[in-house]
Amino acid sequence: MLAHVRPALVMMVLFTLLTGLAYPLAMTGLAQLVFPSAANGSLMIRANTIVGSELVGQSFTSDRYFWPRPSAAGDKGYNAASSSGSNLGPLSKKLIERVNGDVAALHKAGATSPIPVDAVTASASGLDPHISPTFAAQQVARIAAARKIPEAQVRELVERATEQPFLGLFGERRINVLRLNLALDAAPPPGAG
Repeated sequence: MLAHVRPALVMMVLFTLLTGLAYPLAMTGLAQLVFPSAANGSLMIRANTIVGSELVGQSFTSDRYFWPRPSAAGDKGYNAASSSGSNLGPLSKKLIERVNGDVAALHKAGATSPIPVDAVTASASGLDPHISPTFAAQQVARIAAARKIPEAQVRELVERATEQPFLGLFGERRINVLRLNLALDAAPPPGAG
């Protein structure tokens, strides 16, 4: 019986080491060589401090910053451990109330109609770090007033932060909210220059 079991055990240990240890380590090493930023989570670092990942959205609530789209990930949103959509259908009373509340809050903050769809709907993962240029444009006046800087300066930052579709065909124009907010913080204060 040992003659039948031993080859099976040897093969199990061999393939466990090969596919469970050697292959993942080789792929991790290759990723570190070829795509080091992506392999390490696309972290954004300012002043030797990790401020976030360019791949995962964050909640910004201050009038001094661009707001992201709503998030259904976790109780307070943008919880990467609870990545998911809300699973609420278009006829859900809870979803309709949340969207109407978001529209009212945006109007109160100075947004004009029509409100872009990404301003009131969560992405499928709840972690999307991007907003549309239209949603960003509706926030320019609020941010310029809160920071006491010209709207033209904020609009220029929005334009520079706008990412184009891949190869000009795939995807749509979008803005990474964290990158844009970091650019806002790095912009010269009023009267400087």
